[in-house]
Amino acid sequence: MTITEFSREIRGVSSALIFSHNRPDGDTIGSAMALKKGLLSLGIEADTICPSKLPEKYSSFSGAAGFLSEAPNKVYDAHIAVDCSTEQMFAHLSALFFSNKNSFNIDHHVSNTRYAKHNFVVPTASCCENVLELLKALGVEITPEIAESLLLGVVTDTGCFGHKNVTAETLVAGSELVRAGADLNSINYRMFKAQPIERARLFARAISGLKTYHDGKLAMIFIRQEDFKATGATQDMTEGFIDYPLSISTAEVAVSVMETGDKHFKISYRSKGKVNVNEIAATFGGGGHVLASGSMLSGYFEDVVDKLVFTVGNYL
Repeated sequence: MTITEFSREIRGVSSALIFSHNRPDGDTIGSAMALKKGLLSLGIEADTICPSKLPEKYSSFSGAAGFLSEAPNKVYDAHIAVDCSTEQMFAHLSALFFSNKNSFNIDHHVSNTRYAKHNFVVPTASCCENVLELLKALGVEITPEIAESLLLGVVTDTGCFGHKNVTAETLVAGSELVRAGADLNSINYRMFKAQPIERARLFARAISGLKTYHDGKLAMIFIRQEDFKATGATQDMTEGFIDYPLSISTAEVAVSVMETGDKHFKISYRSKGKVNVNEIAATFGGGGHVLASGSMLSGYFEDVVDKLVFTVGNYL
């Protein structure tokens, strides 16, 4: 679906509920906040909802406090998903999203399953770049608040323009958002430099346990429940940890194994370019991008690690 067709369909609604994905990151949060502000400026009633509590570090952004976590007692003309590649990313809100037949899906993941009635999926570096295009197609003025929300997503999904997914178009979008009033320095500090002592202690434990496999081509870190208990840190504080093992000179792939519950693990994959980690994640029911993907795995810790080492080895 083209952006013109997609925007035309959205213009026809009077109200919308905007869905972010489970375990939200800056891209899904920024996309939702910006889209809500844009729709409200057009006179379209809009609310944002997320199946998980937003991490504390996003609380300073305008609109972060307005996210719902459960189904509101009202009916909307449309349900819109941002940065959600599959139905599973809605978690317990999946039934709610699909209860509305007039559904919209705006995303940038190559693994997107086109689950909505209206789908606009373009493989940009961040979903916020696609939301920016949508807002411009809708004729929305990009105010400083909207620009800040959008730049939040661009910055977090590109590692402040440091990842390999950055294109010339990404830089143009970033420049446009800064020109519109977004403060790049402030967003960069809040996302990548400011941190509570609990996160610093958790990071130290995770990095001290780093291991390499396949002649150093695979680097892995492990975050267990005991690490959270020992440091007082929470799961949402692990964002960005995966970048460290990928920085090892010999590493082609980095994997983070985070224990989320008894025999349940959240796996994050990163690649420098030679390996398509979306394919690796897909073997475990996950997905994402060629260079950055994720999945869930269940089982004993040792078995999970063995499966990952073996499977990644097949792609190296």
